[in-house]
Amino acid sequence: MELDLVVRNANLPNGQKGVDIGVADGRIAANGPNLDGQGATEIDATGMLVAPPFVDAHFHMDATLSLGRPRLNQSGTLLEGIALWGELKPIQTHDEIIERALRYCDLAVSQGVLAIRSHVDICDDSLLGVEALLDVKKKISDYIDLQLVAFPQDGFYRSPTAEQNLIRALDMGVDVVGGIPHFERTMADGAKSVRALCEIAEKRGLHVDMHCDESDDPMSRHIETLARETQRLGLQGRVAGSHLTSMHSMDNYYVSKLLPLIEEAGVAAIANPLINMVIQGRHDTYPKRRGMTRVPEMRQAGIAVAFGADCVMDPWYPLGQADMLEVAHMGLHVAQLTSRDEIDWCFGAVTETPARILGIEGYGLEVGCNADMVVLQASDTIEAIRIKAARLFVIRRGKVIASQPRQITKLSLDGRPDSIDAADYAPTEGA
Repeated sequence: MELDLVVRNANLPNGQKGVDIGVADGRIAANGPNLDGQGATEIDATGMLVAPPFVDAHFHMDATLSLGRPRLNQSGTLLEGIALWGELKPIQTHDEIIERALRYCDLAVSQGVLAIRSHVDICDDSLLGVEALLDVKKKISDYIDLQLVAFPQDGFYRSPTAEQNLIRALDMGVDVVGGIPHFERTMADGAKSVRALCEIAEKRGLHVDMHCDESDDPMSRHIETLARETQRLGLQGRVAGSHLTSMHSMDNYYVSKLLPLIEEAGVAAIANPLINMVIQGRHDTYPKRRGMTRVPEMRQAGIAVAFGADCVMDPWYPLGQADMLEVAHMGLHVAQLTSRDEIDWCFGAVTETPARILGIEGYGLEVGCNADMVVLQASDTIEAIRIKAARLFVIRRGKVIASQPRQITKLSLDGRPDSIDAADYAPTEGA
């Protein structure tokens, strides 16, 4: 068998070991132990975890890397972040947004992130961010799958031109219908916006991804309306509720009714552990709420739950490094998901689950899938999260597009640090 690339002796996320992955014409052509033949390029992944690429299901690329412009968020609150973003929009340029986004994408690729769903604000009548990110989407198409969400940051009804701007953005090629019902002037307007936005998506055959109930208010219950509209319009499997942080403050009886409704409607949930932890609970003294939605309960209810990065160095969050293992690491701490099975599940929350929510085709390590994968300096998914494993090789359509030397790892269970010469893991050229 003539192969372009062979990754040898890999450990897979499902627990298989010693697996060879053969690539031809950008797709996985063979998958099993001791593959015959040799690839034009070979990578020895003995003892290393090889996983499909990381997927960031929730991000804001139009704001990323803008930290400090025009000022810093002193309170750390969501509302000051929104106000600060409103100050930045009139002074940023098309080229500036593109430059920041491309820098971020380079960082994301180095971290093994090859698919991103980014919300883009449509409340600026010039649609500057939309135009810029559509340009970015074309520029990065060879190495990142980028989905754009038409996001009415200032409210679909609260902002006078948001409705027409959202339609314009979709006509320009934006992929997903977004919303922010809890930011409308009244609960009634919020529910009305959910219905209107879902109807737009249904007519156009699009997915829906709403910032939903990103609040500490237990009476912010727009996820209930979103689930019902999903059922009414037949949008099952095409809808996600992002954040859902009000659920951390809801009473248990109401949640016991709400979770089956979400599961029955086929609505996915996207939590953002890093940001939910620092944005929510800002008005609390003590005890302080954790902020993140009820991830363990959603998991037990059979709801698809993904983790997103949300922000990196922008008006809402001063930190971040495009590292989805960092996101999973925080997620498992906040949600207290510390059994072996639960930690492994958290790895899926930044890989397979968001890929499924986003509807990414050809994702995975099975024969016929796109040859997109990451070689991680860890033996399994749990170790990968624990040490935030180095991405030794990032592979897109069978070609290495990013690499780094092996690192000295943290202590393993036997108490010994591990260090191997990076040359041992360099790809080799051969016939």
